[in-house]
Amino acid sequence: MTVEQIFLTDAADKLAENLDRIESCVPRLSEQLVWARDSDNENAVGNLLLHLDGNLRQWIVSAIGGAPGTRETDLLDPLNMVDKVNAIVLAGGSAFGLDAATGVVKYLDEHRIGWNVGAAGAVPIVPSAILFDLGFGGDPKIRPNADCGYRAASSATSDPVAEGNVGAGAGATVGKMGGFAEQGGSARAPRMPMKAGVGSAAFRLPSGLVVAAIVAVNAVGDIIDPESGQVVAGSRNPDGTLADVRRLLRTGGIGQPRAGENTTIGVVATNARLTKSQASRMALMADDGLARAINPSHTMGDGDTIFSMATGRWDGNADVSLVGALAADALAEAVVRAAVMAPPSNGLPSARSIGSVPARFK
Repeated sequence: MTVEQIFLTDAADKLAENLDRIESCVPRLSEQLVWARDSDNENAVGNLLLHLDGNLRQWIVSAIGGAPGTRETDLLDPLNMVDKVNAIVLAGGSAFGLDAATGVVKYLDEHRIGWNVGAAGAVPIVPSAILFDLGFGGDPKIRPNADCGYRAASSATSDPVAEGNVGAGAGATVGKMGGFAEQGGSARAPRMPMKAGVGSAAFRLPSGLVVAAIVAVNAVGDIIDPESGQVVAGSRNPDGTLADVRRLLRTGGIGQPRAGENTTIGVVATNARLTKSQASRMALMADDGLARAINPSHTMGDGDTIFSMATGRWDGNADVSLVGALAADALAEAVVRAAVMAPPSNGLPSARSIGSVPARFK
């Protein structure tokens, strides 16, 4: 049996096993009580009934890596009733950075933007994801907080996206599987990482369809240009040259990434009109872009998380397979740009400083 068949069989068995109790209890609850949650960490009765056997899609789509750090992602499951989000936050600072979303929620609340809950007002829906950068740049006590999120929301514009060492990309680095190497017969020395940051890319078709991506790249692996196969940034030999982790993997000369300290987080977006399930497919297909541009990707040391969004402002007929394919291309291009656009920082070189920027970006 396939994973899907096992899942459906187990879910049907669970439902049959508890059907009598469900039919007896649920009619006694008001609609408000069916969907009420005592806290953000608990599911409503209605949601529990909708996925008795767990939340498979959430794990596959929103958190592919082995060490994710996220907030409010359960709401994105197609089985759950929330069908819109009001903002998405990408931040550094490890788990501390999740607090940035609190500031965004505050800003949206002040402007009455959120999920309509009637007389109680509007509740902002703000999923977020973080990357680990506490060991970069000096003081690990400097990290995003709620005030940072509030200021980011209040200063958001439709101007071109800043790239490089900005926002969640300020402390992002890549190439952390290098292990150790000998150089010229000298003592073994560690292979060192390089600087990366935030990158973005977008495709606009003649039909008016737009698919875009923005990503903060803090990966274990090397950044590879999919068009040429060239290493753009990654693990370096003691003499400063690129080691190329693809070769190291085949010779056993690599180190072990430390879980939770590496993550690529991003958003793919389109102006097409998609259902929640179609948006999930878009995210799943877009994730292929990470594998094209990061090697290795989705390791146990990464926490890769990709969100997908559809604004519905384009009136054309969207083919989700086309949208997903373009999202993967846009995400791969954005990953490469994250390495290309980042300048050197805090003693780490970048693709610019060592001359490894692909010719098509020069």
